[in-house]
Amino acid sequence: MYHAIVFLPLLGALIAGLFGRSIGAKASEYVTSLFLVVAAVLSWIAFFTVALGEGETLRIPVLEWVKSGGLDIQWAFRIDTLTAVMLVVVNTVSSLVHIYSIGYMHHDPHRPRFFAYLSLFTFAMLMLVTSDNLLQMFFGWEGVGLASYLLIGFWYKKPSASAAAMKAFIVNRVGDFGFALGIFCIFVLFGSISFDTIFAGAADFIPREGAEAGEAIFTLFGMSLDKADALTWTCLLLFMGAMGKSAQVPLHTWLPDAMEGPTPVSALIHAATMVTAGVFLVARMSPVFELSHDALMVVTVIGAITAFFAATVGLVQNDIKRVIAYSTCSQLGYMFVALGIGAYGAAIFHLFTHAFFKALLFLGAGSVIHSVSDEQDMRRMGGLRKHIPMTYWMMIIGTLALTGVGIPFTIIGTAGFFSKDAIIESSFMAHSPVAGFAFVMLVVAALFTSFYSWRLIFMTFHGKPRASADVMHHVHESPPVMLVPLYILAAGALFAGLIFHGYFFGEEYVEFWKGALFTLPENELVHEYHHVPWLVALLPFLAMLVGLVTAWFFYIRSPETPKSLAQDHRGLYQFLLNKWYFDEAYDFLFVRSSKALGRFLWKKGDVGTIDSFGPDGIAARVQDITGRVVKLQTGYLYHYAFVMLIGVAALVTWMMLGSAF
Repeated sequence: MYHAIVFLPLLGALIAGLFGRSIGAKASEYVTSLFLVVAAVLSWIAFFTVALGEGETLRIPVLEWVKSGGLDIQWAFRIDTLTAVMLVVVNTVSSLVHIYSIGYMHHDPHRPRFFAYLSLFTFAMLMLVTSDNLLQMFFGWEGVGLASYLLIGFWYKKPSASAAAMKAFIVNRVGDFGFALGIFCIFVLFGSISFDTIFAGAADFIPREGAEAGEAIFTLFGMSLDKADALTWTCLLLFMGAMGKSAQVPLHTWLPDAMEGPTPVSALIHAATMVTAGVFLVARMSPVFELSHDALMVVTVIGAITAFFAATVGLVQNDIKRVIAYSTCSQLGYMFVALGIGAYGAAIFHLFTHAFFKALLFLGAGSVIHSVSDEQDMRRMGGLRKHIPMTYWMMIIGTLALTGVGIPFTIIGTAGFFSKDAIIESSFMAHSPVAGFAFVMLVVAALFTSFYSWRLIFMTFHGKPRASADVMHHVHESPPVMLVPLYILAAGALFAGLIFHGYFFGEEYVEFWKGALFTLPENELVHEYHHVPWLVALLPFLAMLVGLVTAWFFYIRSPETPKSLAQDHRGLYQFLLNKWYFDEAYDFLFVRSSKALGRFLWKKGDVGTIDSFGPDGIAARVQDITGRVVKLQTGYLYHYAFVMLIGVAALVTWMMLGSAF
């Protein structure tokens, strides 16, 4: 069964990629979609068997992979509750995206290639989440990076799409470099990169409180590190990889630009797969991260800053997909805060619920774009509620889930109400020195999230139509092949939190995870967060309400207010509109300097040195001298006689002077 779950998407990718032209676009769509649906059904069976059943952690060998000295690595599947959750998330969303794409991409002439890329992406992600060692994870990690490059740049004739694909690839390589160094450090520390060996060795790794610092065990970046420091730096390097893949500040700049790809790609990359890989990595390595409080503090701070930063930028964006993209970035910040404070179950719970409502929002946005002739600017929409009512209600459900609408102190609420509130409340109760900072950032981010989410709804669906009469004339509801995936995701967005909150981060925590997530004995957050003061428990609801009311006032009651505010606070508005000028800063610090260095090496090194004095230069001089010698061969007798006389004169002179010495 597990072989089928992992390899069916690969088989679909090979069929569509190699034989797509032969079998046709329709066959490619149906084959890849069918394989993904089968994989999704099997993933749910695995989830109920392993996570909700009595199933123990399984290790399923696939083949012998690497044997080099003391390094013996098998390609094997590690099946535990964490894997089962990720299988459900990846395959469910991917299968729905495949089905949705049949309708969304029906005009595109390159559909076989598109579906091959989607399936390849899914396979790479499945490789990542089923990994039994860090090399296998790295293989899937890079596979996801490659597939994202292909998907983001799918419309490669658009310069913006090609640039976005390159940006995503290069920024992720920065994070991946840190991840690779982290893997090397793990091997030095534990003598293995197999999870079982690492986790077994981690328990006795750190000296007890009050013990003297041990002797240095290796040198990193010129620093001699003892065991505790070495573990901290190893965790930070692994987290660097997670920062790139999960778009955390300052390696976040690729994610909004990735919107240049087709909308289903956005749903797949930003809801369920690629961006959650970093969260999965930290959760999987929880036995190691739990032993380094300094590393966890860094994770918490970076997550809190990202959640706040992305929420502020989302306030002023006008592209419907970019608003949702910054929302993704912000929600990933929530997940990393949860990981940093030790609430690993809450982080994965939010990952699980987020996949449903964020995929719903992205695919809903795709349905809107499809209906208004590929327009993405919300300033040119408005009044679409009556024209596309089903899409409208699906977007409403996604927004309710994202903003965490529910009734406080009850079990009535959408998916985000349970998972996001659990993270905010846990950050209040956590014992980390930076937990207070994280709590404030998350509450403010929750308010901003509510504002920009309802702003999107009001600008797109309410008010007077701002599109041209021709566009409004052609506005139409999406076909059933696009709407049915929305209905399924809407069910997840409404009920996933209610059904599963007790398992992921509640009463059934221990029985559900079965040791897949490791916490130290003193980490009692799963129990403590239930005892937060009532005002703290009420804060997320109040933040959501304030955001909703403000958005309603700005875009329904008084539409001129946002314009006047933007005029009055021009500097702040431009600062947020330009994403805190991160791109401009990176362009100045890295891009221009790299181009200047390249230009210098080209002009001075290649042209000025190698071409002048190297092989090319020597060849040019030989050619020049030969050319001059050739010119002497004129064919005139008197020229040759003249040269001979000069030679005789030179010989006589030399003999005379030579005899004198």
